[in-house]
Amino acid sequence: MILLAGVLGLLIGSFLNVVIHRVPAGLSLVSPGSACPACAHPVRAYDNVPVVSWLVLRGRCRDCAAPIAVRYPLVELATGLLFVVVAWRFGSTPYAAAGLVVAAAGVALFMIDLDHRRLPFSITGATALGAVIALGIDVVRHGAAPVPTALLAAGAWLAVYGGIWLVTGGRGMGLGDVALAPVLGLVLGWLGWGPALVGLGAGFVVGAVVGVVLIASGSAGAKSRVPHGPFLLTGAAAGMLVGAQLASAYLNLVGLR
Repeated sequence: MILLAGVLGLLIGSFLNVVIHRVPAGLSLVSPGSACPACAHPVRAYDNVPVVSWLVLRGRCRDCAAPIAVRYPLVELATGLLFVVVAWRFGSTPYAAAGLVVAAAGVALFMIDLDHRRLPFSITGATALGAVIALGIDVVRHGAAPVPTALLAAGAWLAVYGGIWLVTGGRGMGLGDVALAPVLGLVLGWLGWGPALVGLGAGFVVGAVVGVVLIASGSAGAKSRVPHGPFLLTGAAAGMLVGAQLASAYLNLVGLR
């Protein structure tokens, strides 16, 4: 199952490269087919195998020898790795399906926010729909016990991100972050308050650390605007995969457990 998840992740990662390029530009995901941006020659099916084709072609177009950015196989590898980790962590469960939906969308949103400083509502909406369907199947199979905590966690994430957006007048947080927050809160809250709160806090911690590093290195100033989406998504990944363990360790450290 883990091997199949990895292969699926590689294939979806290949599609995510299309999403990352076309969604911000308002282009169709269906047509036209993939083509070299330099010579416009359609990409052959056997040149579209995730990672392998890039290696065989040595990172260049078969027709015009124009370089193919290394980010394409890296996106495919990252998606494949995330799918393997989610499958290993949650097994053959409906929640694993929700985790895979969030992982795939997270890769696309991560890259789009870095490139364009926006989190498209269309991707966030599709993520919410896919996650709710998977979690609905989990309710049918295992009962509705996680629902109250998940809804409260979604509300907490929305309150925090929405509150920052309101207080700062949109300068400290974009509406894309506000829209994505309750979706992530719902999925993490399904696992309990530990993962939900760890994921929520981790995003700001990672953002603060990266901000300090950028300022110290001279890559950014104190007033520079850095997209928050990658930090939001990184924190959510930490909450989903190790949030329960981190929350338990913290409670043990402060003597509350």
